Amino acid sequence: MGKLQVVYRKVDEIIPYEKNPRLNDEAVEPVAESIKEFGFKIPIVLSSDGVIVAGHTRIKAAKKLGMEEVPCIIADDLTEEQVKAFRLADNKSAEIAQWDDELLQGELSEILDIDMSLFGFGGGEADFADELPDDTYTMKTNIPQYEITGDCPEISEMLDTEKADDLIKEISQAEGITPEEKEFLIQAARRHNVFNYRNIAEYYAHATPEMQRLMEKSALVIIDMNDAIANGYATLFGDVADIMEGEENEG
Repeated sequence: MGKLQVVYRKVDEIIPYEKNPRLNDEAVEPVAESIKEFGFKIPIVLSSDGVIVAGHTRIKAAKKLGMEEVPCIIADDLTEEQVKAFRLADNKSAEIAQWDDELLQGELSEILDIDMSLFGFGGGEADFADELPDDTYTMKTNIPQYEITGDCPEISEMLDTEKADDLIKEISQAEGITPEEKEFLIQAARRHNVFNYRNIAEYYAHATPEMQRLMEKSALVIIDMNDAIANGYATLFGDVADIMEGEENEG
């Protein structure tokens, strides 16, 4: 197998595959933002006759950004049947991938100067696939699922405020800014708080109904009554409450 050769082709000379089954219009804006921030890092894959094998979303994003040419790889070693199979396989692969929500939160918490909402992150745990060669993105909501162990964590184990506290301290001691600016920065610094959602789910299982309600309203937990495990949180609390009430009656 020879080394891949990257060539540059004019955007208006690249031919979209007319039977492309993947709907990607909603992903164009995030991909365009990614290209603006990081550059065009993943080449378009073309068949030997210049038709897109993988990269329809990137081409749309390139056109949106007014780019004249983009890097490409020519898949001239594939048969027509292999090209069709590769196109579908690449699109399907990202549907199989999942997020490790705790690792994702940790990674996002360390990105301070780049607005990740431009790429589809934010407003809950969004399942947003990496920019693979097929440009497959999905905004499917993925509710974290945790097995309840029965141990109730401490409040301090649900929230890491170290980075936010350090930044707030620096802001409080800063000179040359107005009190209004200082208060704004302090409020903004709180976005660096890191939540441990596994411990939050565990705490929720032991919380009072009022605490559960407020945790749900604060979007710390998402309860779907059709979701067996999520519904189990409330069920577990109900079982514990019934046991405690029975013990009190016996006493």
